Amino acid sequence: MSDRDLRPLRSIRITGDGRCLFRSVAYGACLRRGHQSPTDSAQKELADELRAKVADEFIKRRGDTEWFLEGDFESYVRKMRKPHAWGGEPELLMCSHVLRMPITVHMYIKGSDSPRIIAEYGQEYGKDSPVRVLYDGYGHYDALQPSLVRTQSRLRGV
Repeated sequence: MSDRDLRPLRSIRITGDGRCLFRSVAYGACLRRGHQSPTDSAQKELADELRAKVADEFIKRRGDTEWFLEGDFESYVRKMRKPHAWGGEPELLMCSHVLRMPITVHMYIKGSDSPRIIAEYGQEYGKDSPVRVLYDGYGHYDALQPSLVRTQSRLRGV
């Protein structure tokens, strides 16, 4: 684990409108690409675009994904295209493929003061600076970003 991974993480509250997984991932992808934090309306637009691409990715990878989806494949994909359908592990995996970025899911575990990694997706796209999301254990995802930490070298202007 690098020093960057040891920095404290800051939770970014994401609107809970059925798109929270996609909003959180889109938010993290923007930050990872060096863009500014997206506004709530931009999050919604980016989330809906990502959701559509994820549904397409399921179809593209049907042979690899059909077996781990609940129920009928076509029904599942049709449901996931709807803007208020909740996403989970299968969608996180497809998000990593669509974005070609690693995604790390964190969760607060009883007795811990910081969130712990509970799942990682897209490790084939690298392990540095993953898109980080925080799962609450009840169906909601928020975005996570490393806190800005001033180091001595930054204070000296190096």
